[in-house]
Amino acid sequence: MKHHSHPSISKRLKRAGGHLQHVIAMLEDGKPCTELAQQLQAVESAIANAKRELIHDHMEHCLGDGVSDGEMTTSQALAEFKTLSKFL
Repeated sequence: MKHHSHPSISKRLKRAGGHLQHVIAMLEDGKPCTELAQQLQAVESAIANAKRELIHDHMEHCLGDGVSDGEMTTSQALAEFKTLSKFL
């Protein structure tokens, strides 16, 4: 199921992927480790933010709306939330 947040998440991940390719090039060019670590931190942060946005959107729209609309029970939503919590 595609959510309204998926296009922005995809854009973020594509940007992070390009950034990661740049970091790989920096590594191959022998750039200082401190610069590499800083750039890797930026890539890691971008991916973590994309993951958080995806999970929050899913919780709000799939779980919250699913219970409100009667598409899932509270216990089903809770079970799925427990699964999601592993990724937070």
